[in-house]
Amino acid sequence: MDVLMALYQGAETIDAVELDYQLVDLVQHKYAEYAGRIYDPATSNVHVAEARGFVARTDKLFDLIQLSLLDSFNTSVAGGYAINETYLYTVEAFQEYLRHLKPGGFLAITRWLKLPPRESLKLFATAVEALEASGVSDPGQRLALVRSWNTTTLLVRKGDFSHPERERIREFCGSRSFDIDYTAGLQGSDVNRYNIVEGPLVYDGAMALLGEQRRDFIQDYKFDIAPATDDRPYFFHFIKWSTLAELLALRKQGGLPLIEWAFPILVLTLVQAFLASLLWILLPLHFLGPLPGPGHIRSRICVYFLCLGLGFMFMEIAFIQKFILFLSHPVYAVAVVLSSFLVFAGLGSSLSRKWARWVEGRNPSDPGMSAILSVTGIIFFSSLYTFTLPHLFERFIGLHDFAKILLSMALIGPLALFMGMPFPLGLKRVAESAENLIPWSWGINGCASVTGAVLATILAIQWGFRTVTVLALILYALAAAVLRKPLIPIED
Repeated sequence: MDVLMALYQGAETIDAVELDYQLVDLVQHKYAEYAGRIYDPATSNVHVAEARGFVARTDKLFDLIQLSLLDSFNTSVAGGYAINETYLYTVEAFQEYLRHLKPGGFLAITRWLKLPPRESLKLFATAVEALEASGVSDPGQRLALVRSWNTTTLLVRKGDFSHPERERIREFCGSRSFDIDYTAGLQGSDVNRYNIVEGPLVYDGAMALLGEQRRDFIQDYKFDIAPATDDRPYFFHFIKWSTLAELLALRKQGGLPLIEWAFPILVLTLVQAFLASLLWILLPLHFLGPLPGPGHIRSRICVYFLCLGLGFMFMEIAFIQKFILFLSHPVYAVAVVLSSFLVFAGLGSSLSRKWARWVEGRNPSDPGMSAILSVTGIIFFSSLYTFTLPHLFERFIGLHDFAKILLSMALIGPLALFMGMPFPLGLKRVAESAENLIPWSWGINGCASVTGAVLATILAIQWGFRTVTVLALILYALAAAVLRKPLIPIED
């Protein structure tokens, strides 16, 4: 539709970006006549790419960058995207778009209208923060928000809107029965005229987001409309725990459709995984034979392998989400990051025996030093990447896909190598002390891995990937502390 509109308006140059190459093939070849040849190379430059990655790679400056309705109405309204990360609607993405606009150019983003307003206000808040982060002292002069009966369109200008431009927006909306929910100088009496809703909700929200009490308004609002960031790119997550009980209480008055159900279902999945894990961790204890030494050994083993399972999954999930931005495709990110972690962690496991011999040869009185040093390696590389990855991504995102895949593997390799060592080193200590607990240790680690994948996603949605990474480091440090002392006192 965007390409068709651009052709209708007589645009000289059109760059269309589509992620799905099969869709491009259908429109460009098989159904070219039916589609009106809108993807004809003579009129449109079609790029099979992810939009954010394409903008970051190109040197072009555009008069208009447009993102409109990239998902279906039914899935969006049902909250199906609440647990999906998207780097198209983050503060950093908006800054990237603005950098690629010509002076006086426009960024136009159309989203579905949800009432009470959520997407429109979150989009507006993200634009305000991006403009302020770019050094704009009065963001309100560069913004306009237009509403139809089921969509809202945000306009962000690279430069202040002039009075004639604001008047043209008024004329355009008046001739097509669109409502203006925000432009500079708009009065409350000028809104909510055509597609009438109960109160000028979007206008009031936009004014609050431009005011001095913006943080308080976001904090007190019934839904999560805080701007999405690259660290927390869950634009479609609107649920607040403080509001959930209220919405459930209003279920007979229509409160349930206001809940993005993907997130509560994810929480229920975590509860289910936790209960199942609890059963399969505790139940085998009834069938294990008596252990030598003090009774707290089992708890230490349990804590150690729980920490390893949770820490590994936290780190892996966080890196998969982070590399979606760099590799510009979720499938590439999952394939590259997952395979890199598994391959290099497997290599680290195979080298763990030589590593233990080398470390213990220098510290024969401290058999736990090999695990502690491997955890130190994990903490070092993870901390290093936490601060350097955003800069590396920005510097090298323009490389060819194959080069970015190789670079991703090179970055993940050292970290994953050390992450593969603590598990076999721990099994070695268990085998020396209580060999019959080896299957139980495997089971604990497996249960923690299943639970950790779900828990990591929930934590990332609520607090961001950096928090998940920090928690992973704390878990690894705790595991090293648990294994610091011998599991069984040495008898004379």
